[in-house]
Amino acid sequence: MRFLPVSLNALLVELSDLDQTLALLASLQRDPLPGVEELVPAARTILVRFRPASVGLATLVQAIAGRNLAPSAERGSTLIEIPVRYDGEDLAEVAQRLGITPAEVVRRHTGSEYTVAFTGFAPGFAYLSGGHPSLDVPRRSTPRTRIPAGAVGLAGTFSGVYPQASPGGWQIIGVTPVAMWDLDREQPALLQPGYRVRFVDIATLDVESETDTWAGASKSAIDAPDSGRTRDALAPEQTALQVRATGLLTVFQDLGRHGQAGQGVSASGAMDQAALKAANRLVGNPSNGAALETVGGGLQLQSLGETVVAVTGADAPLTLRTADGRQWSPPSHQALALADGDLLSIGQPRAGARCYVAARGGFAIAPVLGSCATDTLAGVGPAPLSVGDLLGLQPSPAGAVVSEPALPAADLPTLEQEVVLDVVMGPRTDWFTPEAVASLATQRWQVTPQSNRVGLRLAGDMLLERAMGGELPSEGTALGALQVPPSGQPVLFLADHPLTGGYPVIAAVAPYHLDRAGQIPVGAWLRFNPIRAFEELTPAAAPGDAGTFRDLR
Repeated sequence: MRFLPVSLNALLVELSDLDQTLALLASLQRDPLPGVEELVPAARTILVRFRPASVGLATLVQAIAGRNLAPSAERGSTLIEIPVRYDGEDLAEVAQRLGITPAEVVRRHTGSEYTVAFTGFAPGFAYLSGGHPSLDVPRRSTPRTRIPAGAVGLAGTFSGVYPQASPGGWQIIGVTPVAMWDLDREQPALLQPGYRVRFVDIATLDVESETDTWAGASKSAIDAPDSGRTRDALAPEQTALQVRATGLLTVFQDLGRHGQAGQGVSASGAMDQAALKAANRLVGNPSNGAALETVGGGLQLQSLGETVVAVTGADAPLTLRTADGRQWSPPSHQALALADGDLLSIGQPRAGARCYVAARGGFAIAPVLGSCATDTLAGVGPAPLSVGDLLGLQPSPAGAVVSEPALPAADLPTLEQEVVLDVVMGPRTDWFTPEAVASLATQRWQVTPQSNRVGLRLAGDMLLERAMGGELPSEGTALGALQVPPSGQPVLFLADHPLTGGYPVIAAVAPYHLDRAGQIPVGAWLRFNPIRAFEELTPAAAPGDAGTFRDLR
């Protein structure tokens, strides 16, 4: 086992092969370690996220190093058969590459039983191991911008099925009508780690109607605006906020949906979690309640009935206009009592990028997989707001106390000043040249317009060049990871980042700077401050406390 630093609350365990990875995963699941919050397995690694207040890094490394990696003889009892129409656009190319006919590719693909090794990339996407050993093909050199839902593909020794339409670089050999992801099922992901899978050539089956026999294309997990967004859904005397303008993007967010890695779903959640908690406290809600997250200016909400709201996060001007035309600028970061017909508008932020709007009692919105967070990449959670939506409010609980006014964060990012983010080097710093490692910290990086909740796409004068070539097997990625694609320009992963990734991560933003990262506007300049040099961890030499890192400034 190798132990590689990821962040102050995460480490990556690298193993020799998939069998060892699954053996360690089984051991950690059978006998969980105190303080470990989540395990994200991949082809040869397990990302371990832990609570530094509950377990020291040295203790954690020592405990994992002592686990038995002998393969388990147990096999899953659940067998899923997936019918496939083998007419994929890469089938002929795969056959040519392997020196066999397309029919032989189909025969080999359907002739072996697979096991769900791990999940990631997208909700319901499972990496299937154990197929015919000859079916070992590289990813496409140029990924496609759109692969349809149900596409069956090969990459390396793995097979997989795309649960929804998305970009992708796997070699597509067919398509299935079976939905890999459906929120109407008790377990939305059809394929769970440990399940056995067998592919069946649909041409060999005698069926009258595929549509009647199997589920159709994968259902999007983002809810379309439903009856909960219309006036008819409001109960008598129920108050609400009506959306008059949405701004660039306004979505529901809470603290995220943790513990869903087994279905390929990452946590998502508010980009600035301290601001979300503050907004809820100001109106007397539990700090983990759902609030609105809006980027930039432009959101307008009209009160239907008497409501109490609070706006936190970015330093943005507010405007309140009454039904009879009076208008003034109330302060943010305090509770605001709105009368029936009052219109609250949020202007363009002077500092920061995202505002949070909480309403007393909380929004009457149904959670998805235990959370109201909208994951814009995975397509999980309530739909983004649309003009005209009615956001019903729940009654405020008895005894809830409206908090005193607060102050906005003192270090909100602006376009005028460079933003400094502390980073922990690793886990793949050694994949880059010494010059690239040095330039990560010595040059400044600009946030490009392609940035969003998935990540900040950065541009710098000096590209981060690799010292190691070849493909990196997909592995778990942490919130705040700085992943470097072949372009050499890093991407800073934020709340909606994918659960796993195939490009090396040179460093990760320290957890205490993640809220600041979530407030950085497009066009701002960043600098990265390494607080710990990259060094492989060993059971004997791991730091005694995950929070005690040498400051390299």
